[in-house]
Amino acid sequence: MSIENAITCIDIWSSKIRTVIWTFNGEDNSHLHILWVWISDSNAIRKGNILDMEEFKANIDKSLEEAEKMAWEQVSWAFISFNSSSFDVVDNKWIIAISWEEIWASDIERVLDMAKNGMSLPNREVLKVIPDNFVVDLEEGIKSPIWMSARKLEVRANIFSISSNVLNNIRKSIEDVGIEVYDVFPNLISAPEGVLTKRQKELWVICIDIWASSTWVTVYEEGSLKFSKIIPIGWDSVTNDIALWVRTSIDTAEKLKLEFWQLSLDKIENFKDTEIDLSSISKWEDGVVSELYLSKIITARYEEILFFIREELRKIGRDGMLPEWAVFVWAGSKMKWLVDLSKDVLRLPVVIGIPTIDDFVSDTSVNDPSFAWVLWTIIIANKYRDARSTISFNFWSIFGSITKVLKKLLP
Repeated sequence: MSIENAITCIDIWSSKIRTVIWTFNGEDNSHLHILWVWISDSNAIRKGNILDMEEFKANIDKSLEEAEKMAWEQVSWAFISFNSSSFDVVDNKWIIAISWEEIWASDIERVLDMAKNGMSLPNREVLKVIPDNFVVDLEEGIKSPIWMSARKLEVRANIFSISSNVLNNIRKSIEDVGIEVYDVFPNLISAPEGVLTKRQKELWVICIDIWASSTWVTVYEEGSLKFSKIIPIGWDSVTNDIALWVRTSIDTAEKLKLEFWQLSLDKIENFKDTEIDLSSISKWEDGVVSELYLSKIITARYEEILFFIREELRKIGRDGMLPEWAVFVWAGSKMKWLVDLSKDVLRLPVVIGIPTIDDFVSDTSVNDPSFAWVLWTIIIANKYRDARSTISFNFWSIFGSITKVLKKLLP
């Protein structure tokens, strides 16, 4: 298999780096085949901010090396998806005049650029501009105005930005290991595209991404992104709570959370409480903790997260009024009894989001809520693969290969 046919995505978050290499099969290249998925540890980044540049580059290099070895592909460029506490989302709108009384693709690009450039965002870089809807000569709610007759075109868009320093450090560290960064996607918009169906986005639906240090909320209606919010409480807060109230280390608290993650045990009929021997979790610990007590600690934090989500829905007039579910993604969504707790707090139908891969991906290794981000990056990358392969072959694949060889030869 040649390098032109393979595409790579690197999904970066606080404790893990996922590297996925895939190609497209079929006569029309419409079916995706995963060549390899490699998950490696990452201890040099927190909340999307790099703490140790050299260690982070070593983690990236290790993840790519293992993925390349198993997939038999040399990676020279990649799509990047990641979360960061420095992400921000703001709304903006802009209006332009149409020169030829008919809207062309260049007009849509121009109004989106004006909406982006019309924002004052010092020391920040705009990653994506997602249109909510267009207004054509005062006619609202237009999804795709191309080729329509008009004199004026207005766009209402969501502007996703990030700290320039954070983004530059991410790009530099990846390029230093011989990989060109083709595009960067914030996971706030990647996960919903990976798990929500077209039908769900046509109606009111909320996607809830319980990330390590924050919770990301996106609301869709009529196929468009209507609302997004970052809540600064996440899965790591549960670990901190356990460490505080059980009087144990962070590592032991994390193991307790992962091995005994259950919510609302006190509401389960015929539940028999048991004690957990901490010495079985870590040789440095002693004593016991009640499984019910541990459940109450975890439940309290999840109730707080759900309360803040409900408050955000109340602000937009959608508290308890979303007909097409609340959809949870990421590893934090796999907490047992989360669906039942969320139904009580949010007063909505709730489901755990699984990437919609049945008709597109021939591999089930990504059939997990924590792969929702990287899956959508794969799908969107499909649109660029033909143009990109030529560029990569002519220069970047050669440059990347030489760089990696020199790195292994030189001390």
